[in-house]
Amino acid sequence: MLTFFLVSGGSLWLFVEFVLSLLEKMQTHEILRILRLPELGDLGQFFHSLSATTLDSGGARRSVIGSGPQLLTHYYDDARTMYQVFRRGLSISGDGPCLGFRKPKQPYQWLSYQEVANRAEFLGSGLLQHNCKACTDQFIGVFAQNRPEWIIAELACYTYSMVVVPLYDTLGPGAIRYIINTADISTVIVDKPQKAVLLLEHVERKETPGLKLIILMDPFEEALKERGQKCGVVIKSMQAMEDCGQENHHAPVPPQPDDLSIVCFTSGTTGNPKGAMLTHGNVVADFSGFLKVTEKVIFPRQDDVLISFLPLAHMFERVIQSVVYCHGGRVGFFQGDIRLLSDDMKSLCPTIFPVVPRLLNRMYDKIFSQANTPLKRWLLEFAAKRKQAEVRSGIIRNDSIWDELFFNKIQASLGGCVRMIVTGAAPASPTVLGFLRAALGCQVYEGYGQTECTAGCTFTTPGDWTSGHVGAPLPCNHIKLVDVEELNYWACKGEGEICVRGPNVFKGYLKDPDRTKEALDSDGWLHTGDIGKWLPAGTLKVIDRKKHIFKLAQGEYVAPEKIENIYIRSQPVAQIYVHGDSLKAFLVGIVVPDPEVMPSWAQKRGIEGTYADLCTNKDLKKAILEDMVRLGKESGLHSFEQVKAIHIHSDMFSVQNGLLTPTLKAKRPELREYFKKQIEELYSISM
Repeated sequence: MLTFFLVSGGSLWLFVEFVLSLLEKMQTHEILRILRLPELGDLGQFFHSLSATTLDSGGARRSVIGSGPQLLTHYYDDARTMYQVFRRGLSISGDGPCLGFRKPKQPYQWLSYQEVANRAEFLGSGLLQHNCKACTDQFIGVFAQNRPEWIIAELACYTYSMVVVPLYDTLGPGAIRYIINTADISTVIVDKPQKAVLLLEHVERKETPGLKLIILMDPFEEALKERGQKCGVVIKSMQAMEDCGQENHHAPVPPQPDDLSIVCFTSGTTGNPKGAMLTHGNVVADFSGFLKVTEKVIFPRQDDVLISFLPLAHMFERVIQSVVYCHGGRVGFFQGDIRLLSDDMKSLCPTIFPVVPRLLNRMYDKIFSQANTPLKRWLLEFAAKRKQAEVRSGIIRNDSIWDELFFNKIQASLGGCVRMIVTGAAPASPTVLGFLRAALGCQVYEGYGQTECTAGCTFTTPGDWTSGHVGAPLPCNHIKLVDVEELNYWACKGEGEICVRGPNVFKGYLKDPDRTKEALDSDGWLHTGDIGKWLPAGTLKVIDRKKHIFKLAQGEYVAPEKIENIYIRSQPVAQIYVHGDSLKAFLVGIVVPDPEVMPSWAQKRGIEGTYADLCTNKDLKKAILEDMVRLGKESGLHSFEQVKAIHIHSDMFSVQNGLLTPTLKAKRPELREYFKKQIEELYSISM
C-alpha cells in the first residue's frame, strides 16, 4: 500500500495523513474490541485510580482490590488445595482436553481431564505399592523437562498427600546429589534414560544411598534395569507403575491447605541450593491474588490455552498453569526445543503466554532487526507510537490500521490468539514492554516476587499500562519497605528493602534453620534482599539489590546490579558484569555485545567488520564505554558508581557455561573467577 502510494506520486507525509484519517474514522464508528471487554477505556481509568495501596498501622501496604483488610487465602471455596484445584477443572471440563503434546510437524494430541485424573490415581497407587506412604513426609523427586507426564506425576503426589521435589536439568550433579540426600528422596521420576544413568552413578559411588526406585517416562533398555539391580535400585517404566496401580487401586488421600505440597530448591548464586517449603495454601493464595486483581478484565475461561515451555521446576510457570487447570482450560507443551517454539505456537494458537523478559527482548530485537532501512524503522516506530497512545487511554486491540499494515505478522508468529502475556522472574525493559503492548494487541502483565513468596507478590493493575514498575501488592500479601542504612535507603522516604508477609509466604528452608532465620523474621516477614521504591500511584519499583553490595577502597558502598540495570539499556550491550574490589577505588566491567544490534550500531560510527572483529576493536570499545557512562549520568549515578574500563567478551553468559543460574541471574562468584585475568588487566591498565 505504501509502495503504491509513493510510486503514484504521493509524499510520505501525505501517506501518513491518509493513514491517520483512516484511523480516526475507525475510532469514531467502532466500539473497540478489547479481548471480551468492550469499554476498557473507562474501566482502565477506574482501575488506574485503584492502583494506590493503603497503609496499615505498621507502615505496610496492601492492595485495595479485595474485600476488606483480611488478606486473600483462596478464591473458590472448593479449590483450597492443588488437588482440589485440578478436581474443580475436571468438574468444569468433564472429559474435555487438558494436556497437549505434539511430534514434529504433527498437530497437537490431547489427554482429557478424566484421563489425567485416572492416570494420576493409578501412578499414585503404584507408588503406594512400592513402599511410598500417603503422607506429607513422603518426598518424590521429578527430574524431567516439561511434558504431560510431569503434571501427571505431580497430581499423583497431590492425590495421596505426597510432596513433589523438582530436580533441575541445569543444577549440576553435585546439587542433585545434595537435594536427594537433604530431602531423603527414595523415588525419582525421570523422563530420559540418560538421567536415570546419572542418578545410578551417584548410587554406585555411594553418594545417594537412600535412592531405591527410578521411574522412567521414556522407553529404556533391559541393560539399564540390570545395572540398577546391581546397586540395589529398582528401575520401572511409568506405564508399568500405572498398570500396577490400576490393579491395586487405593482411594485418594487428599491433602489439607496447610500441608506441604512442594519443596522447590532455588539454585542461588553461592553455596548449596535452598529448599523452599511451600504448602498447598501458599500456591492457592498466590494464584488467587492474580485472579482477584484481573477478575473484572481478563478472567480465565475454559477455552483458554497456555503454551508451556518455561521450566516446571520454577514456581512462576506452575502458578500460571494452576490458574488454567482451575478453570478447565488446556495446557500445550512445546516439543522441547526452544528453536521450535514459534512453530509450536502456530500449531497450538495459545491464548495465554507466560514469558521471561529475556524472550521479550529477543522478540523486540528481531522485530527491529527486520526493519533494516531508516524508512522502515521510522514507520515501525511511528505505528508503535500511535498504538501506544491507544494503550495509554485503555484501548487494547489487534484490528487497527496499524495492525493491518505492520503488526499482524508479529501476532501471527505467536499463533494469532494470544490475549494475555504474563512476564516475571527478572526486570523487564519499559521500552520493550511499551512496544510489545502495542504491537501484540494483547494485555501484558508484569509481576515481581520470588520462590519464597510462591511466585509473585506484586502485579500490574489492569488499566495501568505504564512501565517502569512491577505493579501494586497482590491481595494475598502485605508489603513494607525497611531501612538499609549502608545504602542510604530509608523507609520514611518510601525506599528500602522489600519485605513480604501473607498466606503466600513460604514456611522456611528444608533442614536449614540458619538460612530460614535470615529470610524470615520473628513476625513472619520475608526479607527479599531487593530494594524497592513506592511510586505516587501506589506501585512498586525495584531499584537495587541488597545482597551483592560491596565497599570500595574509599569507603563508598556500591550495588552492582543497580548499575548493570542502567548500563544494559545501552543499545549494543546484551549482557554486563560490573566488578568492584574493596582494595580498589573504582569499578570495571565485562560487556557482551548484542550480535544482532552491534554491527549496525558500529557502522553508524564508521566502524566496520564482523562481530568477532568488532569485539576486538579498541575504537568500538571506547564508544560503548562512552555510551554506558552517558546513560549512567542521565540516571544519576555517582562518579564512583561508573565503570572506568571494560573488557569486551564475545560469548554470552549462559546456564551451560556456568555463568548464569537456571533462572538466568548472574552467578557473581563464578563470573569473578572466570574473568579474573581480564579484571586484573583492566585494573592494571587503568591505574
